[in-house]
Amino acid sequence: MLTIDLEDWYHGIELPNCQWSNCKDRIEYSVDLLLKMLKEENTKATFFILGHVAERFPDLVREISLMGHEVGTHGYGHDFVYELTPGEFSDDLRRSMEILEDIVNYPVKIYRAPYFSITNKSTWAIDILTRHGIEYDSSVFPISNYRYGIPRARRYIHSIKTKNGIITEIPVSTVRAMGGNLAFTGGFYLRFFPYYVIKRAIKSINSEGYPAVVYLHPWELDPGHPRLELPLRIRLTHYHNLGSTETKLRNLLREFQFDTATNVADKTKPLECIECHQLSFDMIEV
Repeated sequence: MLTIDLEDWYHGIELPNCQWSNCKDRIEYSVDLLLKMLKEENTKATFFILGHVAERFPDLVREISLMGHEVGTHGYGHDFVYELTPGEFSDDLRRSMEILEDIVNYPVKIYRAPYFSITNKSTWAIDILTRHGIEYDSSVFPISNYRYGIPRARRYIHSIKTKNGIITEIPVSTVRAMGGNLAFTGGFYLRFFPYYVIKRAIKSINSEGYPAVVYLHPWELDPGHPRLELPLRIRLTHYHNLGSTETKLRNLLREFQFDTATNVADKTKPLECIECHQLSFDMIEV
């Protein structure tokens, strides 16, 4: 499955929200390019759209939906979930859903947290998602990263039982390496690894009977977006090898079949069903 975290270049660099208005929007250029690429390869994707973007560019959201892509929510303010209170998270989620649903005229059923920030510190967010009618989530990243991750989380699609019902969790793909999980299919990881490594890893996952979950941000297709003076770690992960994204994505679209997240998840049965407190477990080999 192909998933897009639809945010502008300045949303993901931990820039305070009060400074966003000082940044030049470039989202239309990168999304137009992405939509053309998907149309050329007759591919449908899931777009996790930030409420702040949808509010400013409703026509872009409408176009994505009319082209047959799936519209999901990425929250409104691109905050780390584990830095919000449950009430703040609920308000942020509701605000984003209301904006998106007013534009596309159908219920939003799938969510991805900014920075994949549903971690062991914020598993309470899963209950809130189901309370708001979210049926699918793609926020739990089974790796260790300074911003996010539940390293011992399940690596493949599964169901989670909450106080308010069942939700389907769709983790971004990883492979087992050196006793842990290694990410390769999105963001910095997609730009960092050579294409042959990415291709081999996807085939390995498919050979086990599982779908691969690829993700990217539209700004990764725009190497010319502004370069700010940022802390070294953020600067490296944000700007590294941006020029490679378009070629790698074109190759992926030509060599593999992709569909929306919910379509693929609904075909991935039967699903293991766990409780929220079981999101992290002592993994032997999955």
